[in-house]
Parts: sequence; C-alpha cells; structure tokens
Amino acid sequence: MGKTPVDSTWTFLSNHGHVLVHLSRNSESKVREIAEAVGITERRAQSILADLEESGYVSITRNGRRNSYSIKSGKKFRHPSEANKPISELLAIFK
Repeated sequence: MGKTPVDSTWTFLSNHGHVLVHLSRNSESKVREIAEAVGITERRAQSILADLEESGYVSITRNGRRNSYSIKSGKKFRHPSEANKPISELLAIFK
C-alpha cells in the first residue's frame, strides 16, 4: 500500500486556543494582528474574543483607542476530560 498524503488542514489547537496563546504573548495586540497571527478573519477573531470574554477566560480593558487583554489563567479547560486542569498549563508550553 502507498502512503496517503499528510493532511495539513488540522492542528492540535482550536482557533480559540491559538488566540489565547497569542494573547499570552501579546496582550495589547490589535484585532487585525490577532487575526493575522492565527490565520483567521478579523470578524472571526472578534467573535472568538467575545466568546473568551463571555466565558470568563479573558477580560478586555479599553485603553484609549486600544484594548488590553488579560487572561484568567486559573480558569479550567471546558472539555470534561481536561476540566481539572487550568489553562495556565497550556499557556506555559508556549512561553
């Protein structure tokens, strides 16, 4: 049997995870910068930021015309199999 081509369309982290990792490194990024870093549209980045804020993973503070993002790293993962782990453990991998 021949090898099947490697599928490069999936990643281990969701876009939500990628946004969190980006914010942990760049807490004052513009939405455009977040979108570019993750490889998504600005609209999708805004939607993810709203999800993360609504769920209590990120707080957003307005500083003049810019936003500053603070990650609540003590919050636990949402999936039941990881619900006992704080997201700080994930973010520590990418420091």
